[in-house]
Amino acid sequence: MQIVFHIGAHCTDDGQIQACLSKNRAILAREGIIVPNPGRFRAILRETLLVLNGEPASPEVQEIMLDSILTEDRPERIIFSNDAFLCGVKKVVSGQGLYPEAAEKVMKLYNLFPDENVEFCLALRNPATFLPACFAKTEAPSFAEYLAHIDPMSLRWSDVISRIKAQLPNVPLRVWSNEDTPFIWRELIHEIADSDTSTKLEGLDDFVNSIMLPEGVERMAAYLETRPPANETQRRRILSAFLDKFEKEDDEPEVETPGWTEEYLTRLTEFYEQDLFAIERMPGVDFISP
Repeated sequence: MQIVFHIGAHCTDDGQIQACLSKNRAILAREGIIVPNPGRFRAILRETLLVLNGEPASPEVQEIMLDSILTEDRPERIIFSNDAFLCGVKKVVSGQGLYPEAAEKVMKLYNLFPDENVEFCLALRNPATFLPACFAKTEAPSFAEYLAHIDPMSLRWSDVISRIKAQLPNVPLRVWSNEDTPFIWRELIHEIADSDTSTKLEGLDDFVNSIMLPEGVERMAAYLETRPPANETQRRRILSAFLDKFEKEDDEPEVETPGWTEEYLTRLTEFYEQDLFAIERMPGVDFISP
């Protein structure tokens, strides 16, 4: 049996992966792919993690967890999604970098089902927008205090990935850039579900529709109906053109970021792009890109 943990990151898809997979629960179940209700599995996994305290679950404990979470008998694949699997949003950054507890937490998650085939999925986001978005979800009095022990220029997602891979070198890790999500959404949902690519899933336009103005959604639908793209690459080019014109304004809370000039943001973004380039080439990492 395959166990998939979608572990975030915070402030990436905002629960839309879970929502899309849940919308297709019945369709995926026919392929033996189960998407448990978060309200059912999160408390059970959290309590079991506390009891185990990092130790591997026995076959009996694993069976009890599955019996408590599932109504199906021994599916092929189970997908758990929770952006708090690695930590709460308050602990995303520290003087030790991004997600300092990531290696320890993935090991504990792995040990929930050590007898099964476990894999992890993780979205990454540009620190230039990621840090303000995470700060907005905390109770820190100011952005300056939130970053008091952090040099944003030193933060690297590759450090997080390296620590995870060092802890679990043989466990599959699927990674993508949040900025690419609109262009890889369809592939991403199929990849996480590991469903047959010929399976017609519902809600594959929901993510794009959530970030595009209604006028753009209508115009793009009409355009695609009269000029169907020849392939996925062409569809992504069309999507890019419509997003350039009709993308909604960012609805995240406005955050005062003193000292973050355009030049500073550009430099942060350059470091992030270099970091993504390095991650794409890391052994044992399945990087999904357009």
